[in-house]
Amino acid sequence: MAKTALVVGASGIVGSATVKLLAEQGWAVHGLARRPTDQAGVHPVAVDLQDAAATAAAVRHLNADAVFITTWLRQDSEAANIRVNSAMVRNLLNGLPKPTGPRHVALVTGLKHYLGPFEAYGKGTLPQTPFREEQGRLDVENFYYAQEDEVFAAAARDGFTWSVHRPHTVIGLAVGNAMNMGTTLAVYATLCRETGRPFVFPGSAAQWSGLTDMTDAGQLARHLVWAAETEAAHDQAFNVVNGDIFRWQWMWGRIAQWFGVEAALFDGTVRPLEQQMADDAGLWRAIATRARLAEPDLGRLASPWHTDADLGRPVEVVTDMSKSRRFGFTDYQPTDDAFFALFERLRADRLIP
Repeated sequence: MAKTALVVGASGIVGSATVKLLAEQGWAVHGLARRPTDQAGVHPVAVDLQDAAATAAAVRHLNADAVFITTWLRQDSEAANIRVNSAMVRNLLNGLPKPTGPRHVALVTGLKHYLGPFEAYGKGTLPQTPFREEQGRLDVENFYYAQEDEVFAAAARDGFTWSVHRPHTVIGLAVGNAMNMGTTLAVYATLCRETGRPFVFPGSAAQWSGLTDMTDAGQLARHLVWAAETEAAHDQAFNVVNGDIFRWQWMWGRIAQWFGVEAALFDGTVRPLEQQMADDAGLWRAIATRARLAEPDLGRLASPWHTDADLGRPVEVVTDMSKSRRFGFTDYQPTDDAFFALFERLRADRLIP
């Protein structure tokens, strides 16, 4: 019989890549979201995880072999992030039936584990790069830690195994996602090409000149399924990135070349996309109308605030993935190819002209 998976956040960047991979591998896949989209081979589960009773009713019959938690809800403060996002994980794990056989629960968090939450992002005393899993938690409140604690408590109670996955910025396809650098840069480059505006790097000198890495959604999906199926990877936390490193001064030129625009010279000044794109909603709607694009709402495609947070960091960010390699995960994904594949999909889906 096919294994059964529950993917939480199935319509997001990570969730959609994960359900696709699981379906291709023959799993019976249930995709949970507040507003599920039509996904091939996926049984939709529509529920708001903030509602404990509704969550229990929606998942009480899902005796899944593997559960992949790939979602969160952004709030106005870290205290609210902790309250809301820990409750969502708790409601889910309390609502599922107690496992009658082996079950694995995978939680996707990210590098804010090392860099701190939005309110203290990249500030204070940070671990030395490259970040390694054994560096542990910062002495600061963080909703990632609260989510982990809910998983650990439920695992101790119900007897399932777990894994925590910490990607860097994720490259992938999703509309209406709060953290979407790839599509944000595609929209920005399109606006620059359409208007003749310079394609200006919006971030810091540290990001322009320093080393960095990223995580393709497909790479992360493969890592999630690998951990669920690999006994040695159970009850472990892992970093997960593509496997290459680059400097933005090189990648910016690569992206500019793909879109047929000229990369502006970087003069060391931070020019946030949230400011550069502040008045572009009407312009994007006009472009979408003329080119008959599928999504005329700029706000559902671009998340400038999050791209600014990543590209504006004052520190070099590189992630060590040796732990995964030692445990047997050897997949590799060139980051420029990941960007280009995303851009091709955006064009094929009529999300950019």
